[in-house]
Amino acid sequence: MKVTTDACLFGAWCAEDLSNKNSSFGLDIGAGTGLLSLQVAQKNKLQIHAIEIDEDAARQAEENIIASAFSSQIKVLNTDAAHLNYARQYDVIISNPPFYENELQSALPKRNLAHHNGLPLKALFDIVKRNLSDAGQFYLLLPYKRLKEAESLLLNNNLMLHEKCVVYPSLLHLPQRVMLNGSHHHHGRLRQSSIAIKNECNTYTSEFVLLLKDYYLHL
Repeated sequence: MKVTTDACLFGAWCAEDLSNKNSSFGLDIGAGTGLLSLQVAQKNKLQIHAIEIDEDAARQAEENIIASAFSSQIKVLNTDAAHLNYARQYDVIISNPPFYENELQSALPKRNLAHHNGLPLKALFDIVKRNLSDAGQFYLLLPYKRLKEAESLLLNNNLMLHEKCVVYPSLLHLPQRVMLNGSHHHHGRLRQSSIAIKNECNTYTSEFVLLLKDYYLHL
């Protein structure tokens, strides 16, 4: 699977927020090629279990992690996140889950696994609820059109939102993604923000550059 701009933005957003917190053990659900785990590890010292169901993607994630300066922090697990017997709870859970449940699928089985069939949102929220420590934080990247569904599932699982950041592809477009942060507990008023990846001139916004400057070679 290709690395997407919104996934890079999400990884940087998670890493920046976690740099202000004292977390030691993290879980990356649906790790793909390891992007999110690597971004978080670049800014934080926590140990990360990166779960990926697709064998080829998990192999590539392991290659990417071994080639990085953060190999001692990340362990790749090639397994189904829904069926894993979790040995302990996590201080941090991050996920960029399958986006397109019940939508037109690709002719490529691996793309369907990554985008459609890998882990339904209902199952993801159940994993988060059961495996997030009492004081832990979760971070999710979702399509903006699934925000109401996600908020309902969070409520059903007694999970509380702390921050909701709406992502616009550009200042000329409607919102496309939303980044969520929360925990088991209510932490005061919900923080709401937004970020645009590009401006009216089709160049990166200053907010995007500030978050991604430590990850992109050219900005």
